[in-house]
Amino acid sequence: MISIKTQRKLLPLAVAAGLGSLLAAPVLAQDAAPAEGAKEEKATTLSELVVTAQKREEALQDVPVSVTALPEQLLRDTGVRDVKDLQVLVPGLTVTSTQSEAQTVARIRGIGTVGDNAGLESSVGIVIDGVYRPRNGVGFGDLGEIERIEVLKGPQGTVFGKNTSAGVINVITRRPGYETSVEGELTVGNYGALGVSGAFNTPIGDSSAFRVYAAKRERDGFTDVHTGAGPRTETEDGDQNFHTLRGQLLLEPTDNLDINLIADFTSREENCCVGVTTVRGATANIINALSPDEGVAPVADPFAREAWSNRSTEQDIKDKGIAAEVNWITPWFGGATLTSITAKRDWQSINGLDFDFSSADILYRNADEDESFTGFETFSQEFRLTGSTDKLDWMVGAFYSDEDLTRNETYRLGAAYEPYLSTALVSLVNPALGARPDAPLFLSEVTGQAFNTAFQGFGADDKYEQNAKSAALFTNNTWHATDALDLTLGLRYTREDKELDSNYSNPNGSIGCSTFFTPTGQISPAAIGRIATALTVRGVPFAALPPATQQQIISNIVGFSCLPWANPLHNGRATHQESEEKEWSGTIKAAYRWNDHLMTYVSGARGYKAGGFNLDRVQSNTGLSSGGAGILPVADTSFPGEFVDSYELGAKTTWLDGNLLLNATLFHQTYEDFQLNSFLGTSFVVRSIPEVVSKGVDTEVLWQPIQGLMLQGGLMYADTRYGDERPGGDFIAPGGTAPAGALYKLPGNQVSFAPYWSGTAAVTYEWDFSGNLRGRANLGAKYMSEYNTGSDLDVEKLQEAFTVVNARFVLQARNNRWAVELWGLNVFDEEYVQVGFDAPLQNVSPLPGNPFNSFNAFLGAPRTYGVTFRVSY
Repeated sequence: MISIKTQRKLLPLAVAAGLGSLLAAPVLAQDAAPAEGAKEEKATTLSELVVTAQKREEALQDVPVSVTALPEQLLRDTGVRDVKDLQVLVPGLTVTSTQSEAQTVARIRGIGTVGDNAGLESSVGIVIDGVYRPRNGVGFGDLGEIERIEVLKGPQGTVFGKNTSAGVINVITRRPGYETSVEGELTVGNYGALGVSGAFNTPIGDSSAFRVYAAKRERDGFTDVHTGAGPRTETEDGDQNFHTLRGQLLLEPTDNLDINLIADFTSREENCCVGVTTVRGATANIINALSPDEGVAPVADPFAREAWSNRSTEQDIKDKGIAAEVNWITPWFGGATLTSITAKRDWQSINGLDFDFSSADILYRNADEDESFTGFETFSQEFRLTGSTDKLDWMVGAFYSDEDLTRNETYRLGAAYEPYLSTALVSLVNPALGARPDAPLFLSEVTGQAFNTAFQGFGADDKYEQNAKSAALFTNNTWHATDALDLTLGLRYTREDKELDSNYSNPNGSIGCSTFFTPTGQISPAAIGRIATALTVRGVPFAALPPATQQQIISNIVGFSCLPWANPLHNGRATHQESEEKEWSGTIKAAYRWNDHLMTYVSGARGYKAGGFNLDRVQSNTGLSSGGAGILPVADTSFPGEFVDSYELGAKTTWLDGNLLLNATLFHQTYEDFQLNSFLGTSFVVRSIPEVVSKGVDTEVLWQPIQGLMLQGGLMYADTRYGDERPGGDFIAPGGTAPAGALYKLPGNQVSFAPYWSGTAAVTYEWDFSGNLRGRANLGAKYMSEYNTGSDLDVEKLQEAFTVVNARFVLQARNNRWAVELWGLNVFDEEYVQVGFDAPLQNVSPLPGNPFNSFNAFLGAPRTYGVTFRVSY
């Protein structure tokens, strides 16, 4: 029986042996030197790369799972500090951010969950040191000292505590060791980048060790901001001010007991994120007229990296937690290992937002806890009992989490709100009306209120309190039927219970909207008369218009006057919602090793992700979430769980005496009730798509042609598209008398953020300069074919094919005492968009080419470069 202490020491070596550290063979030889008189072992090869994808140590080439294994050295060489950086190494992985860095979304094979609504759980789970993070954004940040990362593709419900429907990013940080060491790092780069970090490790007696890591990083913003009349004073956006601290205490009182205690704290106090103009429609002229200078970009030139914003985008993100992992080799079941992971975490984000993304004072949210707060307090407990016999590797586990989600959502209406909306509405009737000097007075006339009193002020103040309890039993077992054939069966039973209390208020009364209605909720004849009079005075003979045109004009005016944050029908509402889901999921696999060079496998899996509630104001024409555009509040904002049937046919091949690995997986995934969260220009709506199919092939290669040279790469083809069914009014195509639904482009088309092709490549070469110096060079790249960045697939949001290239050159001492690294990220300054979106309040039709519509985007990072100094003792 191998003790836990020995297992823990061998695993990082085995992982590093396959990639990265294989380039430093002399170091590995020191760490694993054979005892005197022992038979000399053969050189370590790629075929010995070990992963823990099934919660036990197994050779990568023996695991019937599509997994990308990334060790510390490769992650460092390619500049990976957080989950977003990781996508340069993993084909089929896309990570994007939107209104703040807290709203970060990971997608695998084109499947992921849009992150702007905390009510939706993540299709791709992020697990850090065995602890599941509630949403992708909660797991986003500087990961610090990374021992390795494993990216598992497809549903992973039978080996990880929390079920996921699209994959898992499993991050393992460096644990304490039994040698005293001090490490330091200083980084200087463009955009004023400055980063310092350090780590101290020391044994405490013979059976315990302590490690502490701390880092601080600063950087100027990527985007220049025109603030207009303010009150914003920050003239840059996308800056960085990051602090992190992590301490670990390892206790090994016996050879069979391992306890690792972790405490960490992270703080981000930055400005993020402004949007830039990608399509300048007719709305820009209206906004410019309401600003002391130009309110939006004079021309659509997003990569000039200039934005217009008069309100703060200050963000303050705090993340802290404690965790205890206990591994005990028990006397039961032949020495099975009992693992317990207990964690308590507290994450919170405050983010100011200029909703109109202009320097006109239209719609905004202040950056304080009462107005813009999202917080998760989570307790989780996982147990696993893992054992093996000659014929069976088995595991049974239990998982429980108790998550409290708090969200404060507010909207403030600035002085330019009413005149902007008035001018925009009359421009819709006749563009010439928007140029009249009385255009901004239109809504005051039709509401019968004094100018700029019907809407301005604190429009919406909503509070959400959600509790989610998740409990599961799971098992994953592999039967070695023969020396060549393995059969795996995994099963999971999950129960999800959620309760949501929502309280809505309109502090300013929203009298502008209320003036349109009678006490019974009908549009009043007096309001129609005021509309007719105001338009007739402006030269539009309302009575002479066709009835259908009259109805459309009235609908537009009332609808835009009663947008969710200005709709008094929400005022004073309090709702309570509950949901309970009990679901089975699982997997079955067969793997056959034909010879030392070839293993093939076939697998089927049923994956599941919990349903939930839309944490936003929802309104429709029917009062139902499935309804079309309207003003009736929706009380039931629930959506069902997301399911996937996933099938894979894979091959893992080993060549050149273990120095060349070629792996490929054919996959076919069918999602039911796919949870789509889409921004439609005024609010976020959640739609359950009946079917989404993702199918294709995923290939990876690892090759060490000569000592010191490593090539790693992959290519994925994925056809990920929506089914043909149109589940509601939002999906109705143009034609007939009904207007086009905002999501009419989805049925039958490629899913957003799902390129057909994505590929990665990295080459690392290490050589000796002299007896005391070593050099290492790394070049990595990620290619993505074109894809749409909008959840509604507007053509204006299409991102053309692009390639991002990173490079690093290292000069270091052979004993690793010091190193100097010259690095560049996106070295060719590739210009690409993370997410394109409708400019809020500036889109009136989902049809392409409408001259009124304006569009914005959140950009990818520009070229950055610098130098890093490292010391180690």
